[in-house]
Parts: sequence; C-alpha cells; structure tokens
Amino acid sequence: MKHTKNKLGETILAYLVLIVLSFLCLFFFYILLVNTTRSHADLQKGFSWLPGNYFFENLKNVANDGSFPMFKGIFNSLVVSTCSAALCTYFSALTAYGLYAYQFKLKKVAFTFIMAILVMPTQVTAMGFLRLMTNIGLYDSLLPLIIPSIASPAVFYFMYSYLESSLPLSLVEAARIDGSGEFMTFNRIVLPIMKPAVAVQAIFTFVGSWNNYFVPALIIQSKDKMTVPILIATLRGADYMNFDMGKIYMMITVAIVPIIIVYLLLSKYIIAGITLGGVKE
Repeated sequence: MKHTKNKLGETILAYLVLIVLSFLCLFFFYILLVNTTRSHADLQKGFSWLPGNYFFENLKNVANDGSFPMFKGIFNSLVVSTCSAALCTYFSALTAYGLYAYQFKLKKVAFTFIMAILVMPTQVTAMGFLRLMTNIGLYDSLLPLIIPSIASPAVFYFMYSYLESSLPLSLVEAARIDGSGEFMTFNRIVLPIMKPAVAVQAIFTFVGSWNNYFVPALIIQSKDKMTVPILIATLRGADYMNFDMGKIYMMITVAIVPIIIVYLLLSKYIIAGITLGGVKE
C-alpha cells in the first residue's frame, strides 16, 4: 500500500514538472504569435495577453517592403539549409562507416584528429576562412555556407556511435562475399540502417544552418543573397523612422515555420535515433 502511494506521488510530481516545462516552452511562443498580431504602436504600450488585428497588415508590410526581400531570403535559407543537411549527414555517415568498418594503421590518429577539430571554435578560423573564400572568388556567394558542412565532427561522432550500437560487421562481410561493392554496401545496406540517425542529424543540421548568423554575416553582402537571420538583423537595425516591431515579430514567426515543418516530417525518428545512438553493446 505504501509502495503504491509513493508511486502515485512520483507520477503526480512527474506530470506537474512536465506541465510546468511545457508552459515555459510554449509561453514565449504564444507571446511571439500575439505580438505578430499587434501594431508597432500597440507593442510600445507594453505586454498583452490578447491578440490584436494587425496580423495580415504586418505580413503585408513585410512582404511588400521593397528594401526587404523576405521571400528571397527564405528561399536562400531553404537552399543553404537543405543542401547543408544533405551533405553533412551523408558525408558524416560515410566517414563514420569508413572508420568503423575498416582496419588500418592510422585509424586512431584519424579519429583523434577529427575529434580535435570538434573543440575548435568557428571564430578562431573565421578570418582565414574569409580570406580563402575571397581569394578563390566565392565571397558574397551561398557556396561558402554549404560546402563546409561536409566536414562536421559532431555529426560524425554521433554517426560513429550509432554504427557501434546498430551495425554488426558480419553484415558488411556478408555483403562483400556476395559481391557487393563498397559504395553499394554503404548506400544499399548501411545507409538504410542509419536512417533514424540520419534523420535526427538532418533536423539538427537544418536548424543550425537556418539559424546561422555569424558566417553569412561575414560572407554575404548582396541583399538578394541574404539569409533569414541577416534579414531579421537588418530589420532590427533599421533607423528610428523605419523601425517597426510588428514587422520584426512577423519575420521571426515566418522564419520558424520551415523549421516546424521539417521537425514534424522527421520527428518520429528523433527518439529512436538518439536512443539507439547512445546505447552500445
């Protein structure tokens, strides 16, 4: 009886904690949505729980702003984020498979080298990266935002851990005996097994690339090549006469819609991918 009461109390406590955490997560999202429906004048008056009537007005102001290419910025971010997610997950999975399935002398050295890159901040190499892109003619281009995503130590480590827990080497050996080539084995056998891990990292990479401000701010100068974070910063830095908080909140709301769509499409793989990637035999 006492054990049952303790278990009931733990269950109630767990639900209360989840309710509080859910409220904290959704509260700021709700405030964002409310603020998209209010005018700049209303927002200056302070906080409000109730939505206003300016949602479509704010959307029209953002879409029709000639100095603010919203749809072009969203398209640029979609191209960069989608390509980055695809390249990052595929080549990270390929690298992880190579280090996991093959035995060679410098295997541990290669693994240590990749992990060493993981602890190096982007800011340390920023000036060298900017100079390199300028010298090879890729300054003010979207390619420098996509190509470096091929090398991602964090995604590689996740893929490597996933392979350790879910891919028996006997399966690879059996494919080789049956005459399967190395790339065919990876693309036809290994990659489908890694689908949950690939989906999880695709979401994380897409979101990280979508929200990336630092590198695009260094590389991009033309307005027609700006990504969403740069455009939001441009709105925020407008002069006093053109400053409109309603437009800023609307742009932020529009910016998170693709992230929500990607999450909804791939969310079923998140729990499976993280769980299997963290369990080792």
